[in-house]
Amino acid sequence: MKKVLFIDRDGTLILEPPIDFQVDSLEKLEFYPHIFKYLGKIAEELDYELVIVSNQDGLGTPANSWENFLPPHNKMLKAFENEGITFAAVYLDPTFEHENAPTRKPRTGMLTQYMEDTDPKDSFGRGYDLTKSFVIGDRITDVQLAKNLGCKGIFLSNNDLKIKELGLEGDCALVTTHWKDIYEFLKLEDRTATVRRTTKETDISIYLNLDGTGQSNMKTGLGFFDHMLDQLARHSGSDLTVHVTGDLHIDEHHTIEDTALALGEAYYQALGSKLGIERYGYCLPMDDCLCQVALDFGGRPWLVWDAEFKREKIGEMPTEMFYHFFKSFSDASRSNLNIKAEGTNEHHKIEAIFKTFAKAIKMAIRRDVNNMRLPSTKGVL
Repeated sequence: MKKVLFIDRDGTLILEPPIDFQVDSLEKLEFYPHIFKYLGKIAEELDYELVIVSNQDGLGTPANSWENFLPPHNKMLKAFENEGITFAAVYLDPTFEHENAPTRKPRTGMLTQYMEDTDPKDSFGRGYDLTKSFVIGDRITDVQLAKNLGCKGIFLSNNDLKIKELGLEGDCALVTTHWKDIYEFLKLEDRTATVRRTTKETDISIYLNLDGTGQSNMKTGLGFFDHMLDQLARHSGSDLTVHVTGDLHIDEHHTIEDTALALGEAYYQALGSKLGIERYGYCLPMDDCLCQVALDFGGRPWLVWDAEFKREKIGEMPTEMFYHFFKSFSDASRSNLNIKAEGTNEHHKIEAIFKTFAKAIKMAIRRDVNNMRLPSTKGVL
């Protein structure tokens, strides 16, 4: 399935003149900063087909003639071609004073022919995964076009104030002023997972986004367990939703253990290829407690547990289940965990363990876009 970058022209590939907004001479042709470096990397390293989609109001009229338009436009295309950047298609719509025209963004009419082209001789091939495709542009209509196509929007502007005024962060996969951010965003694979685990004892739904902002939504039926999972999300920087219906009328065992198994599976899925991750991490103090969690997402489960609790329960959660939680997580996530905690306050001790665990995860899942190699001499994790 082909992935596509539908790219606006003016304001995205080249800069718009501040007066009349028309690039109708070679003197007005100015490329977006760093476009050759980072769009070149995208073209060379990533599997996206590039398509220009641009409304050019009045193109072909005396005020915006083809004669003036084509020299800088063709010069632009040639400059990109010389840097190894080729476009599978270029769509220029001369719509003028027809706001409701089917070819005017955010409507999709400009792309009808492109999307319906099923010629088996086409060297690019057809069949698209629009859910993994993007529209890149500098206008709200580009963001809306992405939604109408069923893909995601990337909003690019060389004006920080414009970005803040529009407040598009919630509507776009990425909002930025720099093509470098677009390249890094596209190169780093999506790291999310949705896991559903249903048994006769529990029904568990988990959503995990390793590259989130620490948002959480916990409903396990155990208040203290929810609190610990909130700590995990917040301090790891991952978005995490955990909803559990368990046989709490019997006891807490199945709810906690099965949640850990499902959570470990979510991390295993979300980590994907593991390319570029740090892999390891963490130590953290909390009041009277000192906790160490050494973590390795290396593919081999193992747990070393050095933490004792004198209380039978903290909240509704039996302290004996802490070991089972981390053992189940280790097994399901194929990770090596070495956990040690010392201190006098039992609440602080287990909270420190979960916070340290979260920090270890945050460290271990960090990726370096410039070093996307597997962190192992074995060649497999």
